[in-house]
Amino acid sequence: MEQKKQNGVSAVFRFFLHIVQGVIIGAGAILPGVSGGVLCVAFGIYEPMMAVLARPLKNLPKYWRLLLPIGIGLALGFVGLAKLIANLLEQNSTITISLFIGLIIGTFPSLFREGAKQGRTKGMWISLAVSTAVLLAFFSILKYSTQTTLTPSFGWYVFCGVLWGISLIVPGMSSSSVLLFFGLYQPLSEGIATLNFAVLLPFAIGILGTVSLLARLVSYLFERHHGIAFYCVIGFVIASTIPIIPLKFAGFGEAALCVVAAGLGFFGAFLMDRWGEKNLPAEEPRG
Repeated sequence: MEQKKQNGVSAVFRFFLHIVQGVIIGAGAILPGVSGGVLCVAFGIYEPMMAVLARPLKNLPKYWRLLLPIGIGLALGFVGLAKLIANLLEQNSTITISLFIGLIIGTFPSLFREGAKQGRTKGMWISLAVSTAVLLAFFSILKYSTQTTLTPSFGWYVFCGVLWGISLIVPGMSSSSVLLFFGLYQPLSEGIATLNFAVLLPFAIGILGTVSLLARLVSYLFERHHGIAFYCVIGFVIASTIPIIPLKFAGFGEAALCVVAAGLGFFGAFLMDRWGEKNLPAEEPRG
């Protein structure tokens, strides 16, 4: 009887822990440069999410207990905290982003541990190095290249959808940055805001097609080559975190506050992971 009571309490705490993680993901998605996908990886949600996107009928019954509270928290964080995040960014975006950087870095030990649960190989480290270098090179090209403006059309709106689909699958990949680079972000945003089906239809085709294809590929890679796939994703997380690390500060006081904020984020992520490891049932993925 006592054991059942303890299991019930642990289940309730796990549910609220996943809600908190969802809130952080939703709030983080609002921050410029912070990828919601990266936070999904950090909290162990990325792999089950890919499995559900790849085969919803097969995998949703397996993962719904994890994804339901995450979804609730994500909605609360994205909608409920939007104004708070906006105010924090207005007050000091550097300190706010430092907090989320700390959160991401605080999950690295558990990410490496999860990726190596079947052992470490040379191929895993190569995968990590290549994925980090490729995404950093991509960001550098976007930063230093001159802007190229394209004429919006059905085909280019499908291209926009493909980019959004890739950004959903690849943690840290920012579709907005690429669309701004090509001059497609504004016409796409206007088309979505005005419910222009000439924009929405090709955009939806691009997203759905890309997500359905890539999610199956990612899920297959995790099933057949878990370590290599996981370390590749960790590389994306590292590469997407490096460019948003603050390097300029208003003074020593702001720099010190950024270090404190990052430390608090790291400590919070570390505590959530430790608690989750101790109270996670064997059949549920880490989250």
